Amino acid sequence: MPSDAKILIVDDHEDTLYALESALAPLGYRLGRATSGDEALKQVLRGQVGLLLLDVRMPGVSGLDVIRYMRRLEQTQHIPVILLTGFGPDHELTSAAFALGVADLMMKPIDPWALRTKVRYLFDTHRRHLALEHEVRELRALVKDHTEDKDHTEDKGHDEGQYHDEDDGAAAPHRALPHPDARVPVQRINGAHTGELEQDRT
Repeated sequence: MPSDAKILIVDDHEDTLYALESALAPLGYRLGRATSGDEALKQVLRGQVGLLLLDVRMPGVSGLDVIRYMRRLEQTQHIPVILLTGFGPDHELTSAAFALGVADLMMKPIDPWALRTKVRYLFDTHRRHLALEHEVRELRALVKDHTEDKDHTEDKGHDEGQYHDEDDGAAAPHRALPHPDARVPVQRINGAHTGELEQDRT
């Protein structure tokens, strides 16, 4: 999430937008607004939104439609959403909302203290989660680079050692040399004493 990420408030009523902005102002977060589902999706797809306050019923694209579209895209599927409704408890709406992974469903009129508490927790948690994911990706890249460098070094050393063994007789001092006369057994070079060699010759 960018450092300038904002909380996007989506509602088709100007007075509701103003009330929600006033309730969240003490938190000091950057706020944005949209008056339709289409406009909300355009802002979300620009990648600057860290949390969505979304009205359920709006002309055209509804709040649930916005969430369905967001959940299909990797870049937006994990953005937390607080769904807002002014039509009272609705079991069908609640089931559909939580099935889509909304963080919370709040009834209008919104309690400012409860809204600030939930927004602060969700926004900060999402920001920390994204920062952790970024660190994990960086660590994996470092480990991958280190492993590739190590494999390259080991392969190079193996090739040089093989070349040395084949082309330099001194690199294999324990190798037994065949006698020109095939009837004479191969003599042990390691541990052989001068007296033993003289005795073999006689």
